[in-house]
Order: sequence, then C-alpha cells, then structure tokens
Amino acid sequence: MSKIFREYKKLDLSQITIEISQYWKKHKIFQNNSNFFYDHKKNTISYILYEGPPSLNGNPGVHHIITRIIKDIFCRYHTLKGKKVFRKAGWDTHGLPVELNVEKYLGITKNDIGKKISIEKYNNFCKSFVNKSLKKWQLFTEKIGYFIDLDHSFITYNAKYIESVWWLIKKLYDQNLLYKGLTIQPYSPAAGTGLSYHELNMTGTYKEVKQLSPFLKFKAIKNTLPKKFKNILGDIYFISWTTAPWTIPSNTALAFGYEIDYVLIKTYNTYTFSKENIVFSEKLIHKILLSNQFYSVSNETELDINIKNHKIPYLIVEKFKGKELIYSKYEQLLPWFKPYYNEKNAFQIITGDFVNVNEGTGIVHISPTFGIDDFIVAKKYNIPPMLVLNEDNIPVSLVDFQGKFIKNFPHGFSKKYVKNEFNTNNKKNTLSVDQEIIFFLEKEQKIFRTEKHVHFYPHCWRTEKPILYYLLNSWFIKTTEMKDKMISLNQKIQWYPDFIGKKRFDSWLKNTKDWNLSRSRYWGTPLPIWRTEKGDEEIVIGSIKELLFEIKKSIKYGFMSHNVFKDFILDDMSDNNYDKIDLHKHILDKIILVSPKEKPMKRESDLVDVWFDSGAMPYAQFHYPFENKEYIDKNLLFPADFISEGIDQTRGWFFTLHTISSLLFNSIAYKNVVSTGLILDKNGRKMSKSKGNTINPFDLIDSYGPDAIRWYIIFHSEPWDNLKFNIKDIHTIINKFFGTLYNIYSFFVLYANIDGFSYKEEECFNNYTELDFWILSELNTLIKKTDNYYTNYNPTKASRLISSFVLDKLSNWYVRLCRRRFWKEKYTKNKISAYQILYKCLIVVAKLISPIVPFFSEKLYVDLNSITEKENFKSIHLTSFPSYNYNLINKELENKMFWIQKIISMVFSIRKKNKIKIRQPLQKLLILVYDNKMRFQLKQSSEILFQEANVKKVEFPSSYKNLEFIKHIKPNYKSIGPKFGNKVQIISEIIKKFNQEKIREIEKNKKCILFIKKEKVILSLEDVKITTEYIKNWSVLFDSEFTIALDLRITNSLWEEGFVRELIRHIQKLRKNREYNVIEKIFVYISVKKNHYFKDKVKIILQKNKDFLCKETLAVDVSFQELQEYEHEEKEEKIYFEEKFILYMQIRKVENIKK
Repeated sequence: MSKIFREYKKLDLSQITIEISQYWKKHKIFQNNSNFFYDHKKNTISYILYEGPPSLNGNPGVHHIITRIIKDIFCRYHTLKGKKVFRKAGWDTHGLPVELNVEKYLGITKNDIGKKISIEKYNNFCKSFVNKSLKKWQLFTEKIGYFIDLDHSFITYNAKYIESVWWLIKKLYDQNLLYKGLTIQPYSPAAGTGLSYHELNMTGTYKEVKQLSPFLKFKAIKNTLPKKFKNILGDIYFISWTTAPWTIPSNTALAFGYEIDYVLIKTYNTYTFSKENIVFSEKLIHKILLSNQFYSVSNETELDINIKNHKIPYLIVEKFKGKELIYSKYEQLLPWFKPYYNEKNAFQIITGDFVNVNEGTGIVHISPTFGIDDFIVAKKYNIPPMLVLNEDNIPVSLVDFQGKFIKNFPHGFSKKYVKNEFNTNNKKNTLSVDQEIIFFLEKEQKIFRTEKHVHFYPHCWRTEKPILYYLLNSWFIKTTEMKDKMISLNQKIQWYPDFIGKKRFDSWLKNTKDWNLSRSRYWGTPLPIWRTEKGDEEIVIGSIKELLFEIKKSIKYGFMSHNVFKDFILDDMSDNNYDKIDLHKHILDKIILVSPKEKPMKRESDLVDVWFDSGAMPYAQFHYPFENKEYIDKNLLFPADFISEGIDQTRGWFFTLHTISSLLFNSIAYKNVVSTGLILDKNGRKMSKSKGNTINPFDLIDSYGPDAIRWYIIFHSEPWDNLKFNIKDIHTIINKFFGTLYNIYSFFVLYANIDGFSYKEEECFNNYTELDFWILSELNTLIKKTDNYYTNYNPTKASRLISSFVLDKLSNWYVRLCRRRFWKEKYTKNKISAYQILYKCLIVVAKLISPIVPFFSEKLYVDLNSITEKENFKSIHLTSFPSYNYNLINKELENKMFWIQKIISMVFSIRKKNKIKIRQPLQKLLILVYDNKMRFQLKQSSEILFQEANVKKVEFPSSYKNLEFIKHIKPNYKSIGPKFGNKVQIISEIIKKFNQEKIREIEKNKKCILFIKKEKVILSLEDVKITTEYIKNWSVLFDSEFTIALDLRITNSLWEEGFVRELIRHIQKLRKNREYNVIEKIFVYISVKKNHYFKDKVKIILQKNKDFLCKETLAVDVSFQELQEYEHEEKEEKIYFEEKFILYMQIRKVENIKK
C-alpha cells in the first residue's frame, strides 16, 4: 500500500511551530549541517553575518523582532544558495542600560555605589542580571525562528573579549589616535556619565521643550567703552538672551559678532519707565522691541512725549560694528562667585563666529563651563571659566555631576537641581531653578523682558532626561582627524536604502567630532590606562600578558604585595584559563603599576564607552589577535557581507564598527547593511510602557506563531520603513496567504490520496495543457524575480510577488480552472500531469518562502517530500534555492493569460454592478480587441473565456459596428474656446462629423491630429465630450486595450441552468459542513412548501436535471417532496433564492440510510 500525504482538519500555525521546533531539535537540523557554518580550512564561498549584539538590559521587545527576522532571512537565503554562512550570536552585557536597570532593581542611585553597596557586589549583581536576561533572549531567538549559533556566542563581559578591546585601544594609542583632553562634553546627570556625540544624536534624543527665556541686562562699565559711548547720558546695558537661565551665575563673558551691525537705543525701562540705553543687533529690533509694545521716533523731543497708546517710544542713538566693543567690560550680573584664577580677564566683551542674528539679540552670554562654543571662544580670549575651589582645594564648576548647584550658593539656591527632571522626588508644580532665577533678576531689575521659547533640547538616550554640557577631562579618539578616510571607505558600502548611507551616514561622518571614550560608571570594560598622579607618565595595556609583566614589576618595587591573577597561565588560550580572571573595575582599580621613573601609576577610573565594546565585535568575537589571527588578517571572516540593525544605529553600532575598522584596519567592517525602521503602534505612535501601547513579543508569538508575524512584518512594509503594528492585520495575513496556501495543499492531498499519487510516474510533458505551460512559465518567472529581490536585500518585494502568485495565479486561476481534472474518476496522464505541476508549485513556493516563514515552509516541504522522496533532504533549509528554467518562461503566454484574467475581471465587475451571480449563465460576451495579434491569441483561448465568463457564446467583433451600442461625440467648448480661439467653429464642425472609429481613436490615444488649411491641430480628449448609447439589456465596459459587452438577458433556460448550479453549490457546501469524504455517495432531499407557487417549477427542473445533479454531486438519488406550511426537519438546510423563495435541503451518506 502506497504512503498517503498527511491531511489536516484546520490550519494551526502555533501547532506547526511546536511540531517543527521539535523536528529540528530531534534531527539537529541547524547543528549538523555544514552549510550553516563557515569552514576556513576548505576553499568555499562564504557569507558572513555580524550580529549586532543586543543589550541584555532586560527582556526583548516587539521592536527586536524585525532585525532578527531580517538577519535570519538573508542567512537562510544564502544557505539555500549553497554558501557556507557564518552566523555567530553575541550579547552586549555592559553599559548604562544594564546599570540603570540594576540600580532600579536594587533601589539605589549611582552615588550609593561604593557607599551602600560595594563596587564588587554591584558588578556581580550586573553580571547576574545580564545572565538572567540572556536566557530570555535565547528563548526569544529560538521562538522567532532565528537560526544563529547560540552555542559559541561572544559575550562582552568575558575576559577574552575585554582583552581584544584593550588591544584595539592600545593600537589607537600607538598610532597617536588616542588622547586625554579637558573639553566640554555632553553629560547625563540622571545616568551619572558623559556621553559621546553619536549617543547624543541618536533617534529621539532631541525633544521639543518650552521654557522661559529672559532678555538679560548686563550693565556696561562706561570707562572701558570706546569714546563715542562715554558721552551718552545714563547707563548702558548689553541685552543678551538665554534659554538656560541656570547658567547665568557661571557667566564670564559676552560675545558679539565681529562684523554684525549693532545699535544703541534710548528707550524706557518697561518696569520703572525710567530712561535707559540698551545695545543689541540692528537686525533684531523688530524681535526685541515688539511692535505692539514699542514704536520708533526720530529725535529726543519725540522720545520725551508721554507713552502713546500704551506703547513705548525708542530712539536709535548709535550704530556700530561688534568689533568696536572688543575688550570692553561689564558688571557681573549675579556676583555670587568669582573665578578662582585670572579674574581680571572675566566679564568682558569678545567676538565669536557662532554669533548670529537669527534669534536672540546678537549678543551671546558666555558660560565656558557649560557650553562648547563658550569654552572654545573663552580659551581663545583667555577668559577664565567660572571654576571655584571646593573643600579639597580642587577647582569645580557651580553645578555638580548630579545636576545640582554646589554648596554655599546664596539666596536659597544651594543644592537645588538645575533641571526638575533630575529630582526624582520633585513635585509637579514645583518652580524650576530657571523660573526662580528669572524672578530674582526681575526683582533686581536686571531683565528687559521675558518670553516663552519652544526649541529642541538633547536628552539622554537611556534615561530620556535632559543632558547638560560639562567641562570633562576625558579620553578621546581622533575621529575628526580621520574623517576623510571614513568618508572615502563609506563609498564602498552598499546601504539599503541607498540614501541612508549616501546622505545620512555620509553627513554624520562629515560632521563627526572626536569620540569621547570615557564613561564614569562601574560595570563595563575598564580603560586599560595607568597614569602617575601628575599625569606626566602613563602606560596603555594591550593584553593580559603585558599586565602581568607590569604587575610583576610593581611587586618588585613594593607598590603591590601580590599578583591578583596568579592562577592565570600565560599562553593558555582555553576558556577555562580565562574564566579564572575578572577584568572589571573592582579588580583592576586595586592594581598599581610602576612608571619608568619608579612612581606609582593608578588606573584611569573611567570605563570604555559601551559602543566601543560592540564596535569591537568583528575582532573581539574571535579573541583577535591572540587567537584566530587569520580570520581578520587574511580576510576570511572580515569584513562582514551583511549586517542589519535599526535605523538609529547609523549613529550607534554602524558608526562604531566603521570607525574602528577605518582607523585601525583601513577597511570597511561590512559590505551590505539594511537599516530597519521603527515598529509603531497602529496609530503611528512610538511604543512605550508609559503609553501602555507595548506588545509582549512572547505572547504575540505564542498566539499567532512566528511565521504569521514574520510574514506580516516583511509583507506589510519594506524593512527600512516604519511599521504601524496592527494585530488585526496578522489575522488577515493568516486567513489570506497562509489560509490559501493551506487550502491548495489540502486540495492537492485530498485527491492525491484518493488516486494514490506519490510522484512515481514519469513526467507527462506531452499531456501539458496551455494552462499547465502558463503556470510553469509564471512559476519560473517567480523564481527568477524572487531570487533577484533576495539578492538585492528586498524581502518585501519578494513576499508580495510570492503572495500574488499564490493568491491570484495558483489558487484563483490554475487550481480553480483545473478542478475538473482532479475530479475525474480515471487516473489519466492528463490528471497525473496536473498533480505533478501542482506538486512542483507547492514545493517551489515552500522553498521561496522558507527564508521568511521557516516553520510553515518546513512543514509543507516535509509533508510533501516525505511521501514522494523526490529530494534526499530532511529539511527544506538544507536544500537548494530553486533555479529557473529559461526555456519554460513564455512571456507571450503570460501576457495572454493576463489579458484573459483582465477580461474576466471586467465581466465580474459588470455582473456585480447588475446583481447577476457568477454561476448564472448568460448568452453572449462580445470582446472588441484593438490589437490584431492579441485578438488572434485570445481566440485561441476561447474555451477559458467561455468557462470563466459563464456565457454561451464569445465573439470577437472587428469594429464598433459589430457592438450593440453607439458612441456620440460633441465639442467641449469650455476647453476648445480658450485653446483655439477663432478656429473654434471649424473645429467643432469637424468633431461633430467624427465616425465611430474616429471616436475610438481619440479615446484610445487620448488625442487626435487634425489639419485645418494645412495647419496641424492637436485635439486632446479633454476637448470633447463622449457619451454612449447602449442597446437595452447590454452592459459595456471599456479598457485601454479592449472593450467588452455582456448580454444581460436571462432566458428561462439560462435561469434554469443557473438554478441547478446554485443547487450543486449548496449540496457541496453541505458535504463540506458535514465533513463527508469527497468520494462518498449521498442521498439528496429537496423540499418546498406545498402551497408555494414555485414548487411545480422546482419539481420539473429537478426531474429534468436529475442525472446531471447526481453526476456532479456523487448522489445516488435526488428526491423531491412537498412540505406542509409548518413542516420541516431541524437538520434541513434552509436555502434562500430570489423573490423570497425558500428551499429546504438535506443530505445523507448512503450507508446511513435505513433499509
């Protein structure tokens, strides 16, 4: 007995996932196949994926699904293409995201570390936390169907990984690309660490804020001004505007524009109404002296007139350039502190090229300790920053690293947070420091006016709280110096989409700033730099071997008592050996080294930016250069063929990968990159816990299965576009695509099992029909195009093409038109060829979708191939990607079938409009085809047109004359009047004489050429009005390539045939509902109410068509009976026909009928 294909009662994607997961584990599909792993010892084609290590700062979210899908798709695809694919998992275990979660869990802040909890204990908590998260991520990876090597993954906290990171840092140092500098850097008080500029510019970091912005009055010291200002009566004030009032106590200079035009204006103080002189940019008069509050006068006399209509007069007294005031001095606005050194140079006028007249006053308040431009320009003019000495005699700024004013601040400002967001105990209605300073200055009459200003302000990418700019002593990588090389190498990378690389990433590289490598945190890779107290001697450690050598020296000089790594065995590269040591801060900070001058050296206390950790993965994942040196040096596993992460990584991981590879290896780190868009909620909002619109990915996968989610995400939008995630759309995907494919499989196996088909027969090429050749042509075209889309990293186009083939071509056309071939009782070659072709289509489609939907495709493949054994593979993922057969592609046939489908679609449209069912036969269909070749081809396929249009006759008239309608044309005077002027009358007479062919010509071509007295005139379709006069009971539909006319008249015989077809449909529907086998014989019982006027007609129709009904439904008998008014069985099906006619139907299997 031959094997039978497996049949199912319903589609259950979740059950398929469970079954296939167990199947993969049982047969070790991933582990045992060599194609999943790169073998550098063999000369094989390779495909290399670099995994962007996800941060183990908690559980994965729904937004993590998309990148894992994208990476998996192309690894699976290239495996099918016969490549040895390197795909190693990796985990980012360090950094701020992890620390913040641990602090939240422990109920502490950064300031408690080392006080309430030791650094060692804290770091151990961090390690435990990431290990717990790792298990969730591994489960998530398996559940979503991401085939990646989890058994040999790299973990950034491992000693081997850290050692490779150290080697890279030393390499930068040796090449003079690493330096320590005191500069203004973005700092997150909420996170307690400095940030790099690429972190500052990640997606969503700049948020819109509204705040009070005062126009400040800095009083000039008159005797320091140029002569022309000294004779002006009254005090002179420089008006400066700021969006950060909390920085005013740290002001030490005012910056003017060197060539900017300024004015000295005499007006009245808006608070005291006494006269005063104010200075600001001439171009900003209208923005500072608002027209609803001020008006201009031309002389002193007009200035002395009383306030007019509640407006204040002002007079321009002097005009001058900014350069004229350089080195003039002013009184300190808030004289609460003085710079601890060089005070004499503070509080004077300087110039800066960043000063502009777009907003503000053209005078910038300079606070060197809290602004980048401020710091640079102050240094240029030797202006001291506002640094004061603390209790330990160390210079500090006026705001500490928690974002609070320092002690001894007067007027109640001591230890207040400069931003309310930094104060976790802050009440909502509490005044901000900015507001308090403004109120204080108003009382002191040091504010000209205040306005509300809306602007974008940078926030920390992890805490989402504002950052401040601090004067930090940090280690930097000279990325600015090397940006030309980075820009040049970027040209070698293929970005998807292209504009991300050529515009966004290129622009970012052009404007890059030196990379701040230092992070003042606890859990991360420690900076491997030891320095003397004065900083005059330093050493950068590039390996554990170097560190052990230096420790030995330190012990010799008495700075250390013992070797903390005494159990470590040099040159032993085993994991067991490296597991003996911990290279984190709580260990390394205890190590004191000795300088060449025999002075103690302590480690620089900061950690390495976690983005450097992840950017180092191409090398650190192999423990390069201590092991696997050939992987990088011989380009065996470097650079990557492909990477993919979120679009925000253009300033994150994509940037750090590119930076390290450019600077140290003069190479790109990756060849192809797909940057994915965001997953938003169904309303287009970003998902967040605070908004309550997040979706648990585990619940999602368990509810719908990974395949439905994968197909939905890929099909719905291209990878780089944002996706509005709507669960309802997943239901649609399941029903439409998976449901259709499942139904095709079910249809195939139902009849294949009945006939015992298992593909043992030879190919029946000689029995192929036109429909067979067409579907094979479409199938091979599909293979060719899908392969191209995958090659060019566009799975969305691939999925949409496959979906169109399955739904529109395979299911709705080929299978539907071939049903009768499968229904035939005899097992003919014609029937066998239909089985073979449908089998091929299912297998090919399964392979084409397998990169996107690995579980369902596996199930489909195994269920089919396990019976036929056409291929010797246990898994679809071990097979080869289908190759298209050029000889089977027939574009002419594809076009012809497309036209036929279009014509049938037009017929259905007419039927729908006129409420005529598809099963109701009609008499005639006329098809006017404008192209002779197309008409000839369509005539050859008249049988399909008959069948699908459900008409008795299909005719192909050669002209409109043969169609039963008339077209009328007349001029559109509104159009031709303005266009043709005095020629309108002649043209309108010509239009009225157009015959049917001429009318059709202008309809088809959208224009018509006329000659009036040898002058060429082009008439467009808009110049005429065309109407159609139809013969009664006909409906006409027009298209650019053909026109169809359908006879809508339904004769008694046509109605009767349609009625019988509807009966057959309902009988078959009942069969399906009762779950009868398709080959089981049945009895059919049809009943009508006794007194219904239609009963006699039904009885006659049934008697007349009894044999046909029995043949079509496998019925032994069709019986008719009359029912009393209230008589009918509960099991009977009630069927409604037109005119409120109700018919009752019941079916029973033959063996269930009592004898």
